[in-house]
Amino acid sequence: MNSLTRQDRAAGAVVGSAVGDALGAPFEFGPAGVYTARFPDGVGTMCGGGGWDPGEATDDTQMAVLVAESLLERGGLDLPDLFGRFRRWAAGEPKDIGLQTESVLTSGDAWDTAAALHFQINGRAAGNGSLMRAATSAVYFAGPERPDADARAATMDAARRIAALTHGDRAAWEGTAVLHELIRVALNGSDPLAAVPAALAAVHADHRERWAAVLAPDWHPDRATEFNGAVWPCLGTALWALRTTPSYEDALASAIDVGGDTDTVAAVTGALAGAVYGIGAIPPRWTGPLHVPLPGYGARVLRTPELTLMAGRLDARCTETVPADIQSP
Repeated sequence: MNSLTRQDRAAGAVVGSAVGDALGAPFEFGPAGVYTARFPDGVGTMCGGGGWDPGEATDDTQMAVLVAESLLERGGLDLPDLFGRFRRWAAGEPKDIGLQTESVLTSGDAWDTAAALHFQINGRAAGNGSLMRAATSAVYFAGPERPDADARAATMDAARRIAALTHGDRAAWEGTAVLHELIRVALNGSDPLAAVPAALAAVHADHRERWAAVLAPDWHPDRATEFNGAVWPCLGTALWALRTTPSYEDALASAIDVGGDTDTVAAVTGALAGAVYGIGAIPPRWTGPLHVPLPGYGARVLRTPELTLMAGRLDARCTETVPADIQSP
C-alpha cells in the first residue's frame, strides 16, 4: 500500500467512486448475483442499461461533483451555497434522484431547515444519499498535516454538516462521518479496516451500537435488516466487499453482486477501494467510457481527466478546517 502516492489515492477515491456508480447503475434493483450473471468470466465492462448509457454516472457522482466545486470555489464549506447548487441540479431534472433528496430540495424550505422539517414530518431519513456523494468532501477534509485526533474530528464534523443538508436523521450523518474518516486513513496509506474502532469511538453515543454491529468484521450483507438503500447496510456492504477481496475490481464485483441499490453501494465501495489501491488499479476499460453529466448546468460533462484534476485540487486544499460557526449539529 505504501508505495502509492497520496495523489494516486485521492484520484483513486474520486474516480473510483464515479466508476463504481457508473458500473453499478445498470444493475440497480437487480437480484443477488446480478454482476456474475452478466459477466461470468469476471471481466466486467461499462455495459449501460436501465436508462443509463455505458459509463454514465448517476446522481451519486453528479452530487459529489457539486460538493467538490462548491468547496473549491468557495474556499471551504459554505452550506447555503452547496444547498443552492443541489437545488439548481434538482431543478434540472436529473435522470435519477432519491425520493427523500428530491423532497428536501424541492420543498422551498430554507437550507438550514429543509431536511429537518422533512424528517419531522416523515420520520424516516436514513437513506444512503449522503454516503453516495461523500468521496470528494472526504478528500478535501482529509487533513494530513494535523494529528490524527484533530483530523478525525474535523473530517467527521464536515461530513455531518454536509449530510444534514438533505438527511435529517443523525444515522445518516454518522455513517457519512465514518466514511469520511476511513477514506482519510486510506489516503494516509494506512488500513481503513483497522481504523473502524477509532471511527466508531467518535460516533454519537446514541448511534454507536448500531453502527458497530454493521461494521463488525464478521458482518455479512445477508445479515442486513434493511434494504441496502438504507445507510447502514450500504456502508456495511462496502466495508465487507473491501475486507473480503484482494483488488479494486474484485471489491466492486462483490458489491454489485449483492444486488439492490447497486450504483450507490458500488460508489461507496469504489471510494474506499480507490483510496486503498489507487487510481492505477482502476482499469482503462472503466475509466475510458466514464462520463458525468450535470443537469441544471448546461451541457457540462466531466470525464476521467477532469475528475482526476479535481481530486488533485481537493487534496491540495485538504488542510482546510471546518469554520467554527458550522460545527457538528
